[in-house]
Amino acid sequence: MIWWKHSISFLSASIDRWFSAALRIGALLAALIMLFILLFLLLESWPVLRHIALMRFFTDEAWHPLEDQYNLLPMVTGTLYASSGALLLAIPLGIASALFMIFYATPRTAVLYRRLIELLAGIPSVVFGFWGLTTLVPLINQWHPPGASLLASILILTLMILPTLALTSYAALVAVPKDYLQAAVALGLSRWGMIYGVALPAARKGIVAGILLAAGRAIGETMAVLMVAGNVVQHADSLFAPIRTLTANIALEMAYAMGDHRAVLFVSGLLLLLLVIALTIIAAWFGKTHHV
Repeated sequence: MIWWKHSISFLSASIDRWFSAALRIGALLAALIMLFILLFLLLESWPVLRHIALMRFFTDEAWHPLEDQYNLLPMVTGTLYASSGALLLAIPLGIASALFMIFYATPRTAVLYRRLIELLAGIPSVVFGFWGLTTLVPLINQWHPPGASLLASILILTLMILPTLALTSYAALVAVPKDYLQAAVALGLSRWGMIYGVALPAARKGIVAGILLAAGRAIGETMAVLMVAGNVVQHADSLFAPIRTLTANIALEMAYAMGDHRAVLFVSGLLLLLLVIALTIIAAWFGKTHHV
């Protein structure tokens, strides 16, 4: 019997070591893939970076590649406006959805609501774009032409990232130890006091991770935004102005781009990757400096 217990203990320790090694290898592979993508983008961008100053991508008069004008700033601002607007709408809605499922809804209603959100998460982006093009854009056009606009992009992206925020926030809140909530009840806190003072702070890291994932998808979304944004290279002066994002610009022009034009499109991809890396750094800083 003692021999059997030692064998089980040895086997468990071996499995733990192998599992830990597999996780380390997976993390290393992920880092190498990211490094490879970064090097690939730099390599493809290098032909134009050798003879065009970086500031020209933000100070040229316009985006006219055939005339050697490579101003990416309107598309950078279009990307940031659309993704930031979507996050401003989706973050409170996603967290509220998670709180509703855990603290307010009946078990049956919570399960049904979660299934609907999961179904929404599985809808392809082109379907969102098609619905936006045929339904949302005409509705906005009746309110304020032309319809295809920054507002349409924000609303479509909000629908697309809402499931990510809701489901990750739900998972983070479910993982909060029950002892925390029971202690809050024992102290006489109201339901909202328990949510605001205990549940949300304890689930903060998971919620921030969900926001990071949603932000990455919003910045990188292509097809849906391409179909509803209007694709005009300009700085949006209102919610109803057409815009073009960096991803949409790559999708529209890569098929026929050559020479410096093609290389500048890879510079656009490099900018997108740097934006995502910046988001990751901000999230890591937030996690280290804001403790429960």
